[in-house]
Amino acid sequence: MRKHSKEYLANLTPSKCYNILVEGNQRFVNNLSTDHDHLEMVNETRDEQYPFAVVLSCMDSRTSVELIFDQGLGDLFSIRIAGNIVNNDILASLEYAVKYVGSKLLVVLGHTECGAINSAKKGVKDGHISQLLNKINPAITKAMLEQDDARIFPDPVAYTNVENSLEEIISGSDIVKDLFSKGEIGIVGAVYNVDNGKVDFFKNLTKKVK
Repeated sequence: MRKHSKEYLANLTPSKCYNILVEGNQRFVNNLSTDHDHLEMVNETRDEQYPFAVVLSCMDSRTSVELIFDQGLGDLFSIRIAGNIVNNDILASLEYAVKYVGSKLLVVLGHTECGAINSAKKGVKDGHISQLLNKINPAITKAMLEQDDARIFPDPVAYTNVENSLEEIISGSDIVKDLFSKGEIGIVGAVYNVDNGKVDFFKNLTKKVK
């Protein structure tokens, strides 16, 4: 079965898609990344695309999702914005991926040492940046309130910011919520550690789907 095909995607489950990302990151961390034939992938996907997952991540230059999950052209939808925040355009892009293309897994990926988060902590105000940072401020407050949480995270705000984005997606998109409730997609929250390349999949909701 050809990998980049509608049939291949239809036979994947959200849990299988999750495992593909976990295994891909393990290869990346251990420097065992697959030798992707990019020209072949270009030929396979020139007429159609069937990415198995859609990833909302930060625009940080160190967090290219195809690299850290060891995937190739046509495997992932990548939506990138500073601070992996959510707005209506982001919601529309996610809805397109899961409803009209059929991606089985929705991932929100934050990362440690995030410049947007650090700027929000410092109260930076400048141009349109101010509006974006305002969407991160609730995560800072939440992290401070939960500082005695039993979980010990290397960067609490990065984690709470991912959680907040997940909540905004589920509450803001009836399409995503409906597909998730039907078991047609899985939802995962994760944080990439820029120090060692590891992804911490700390919130895995694929187990709740069929």
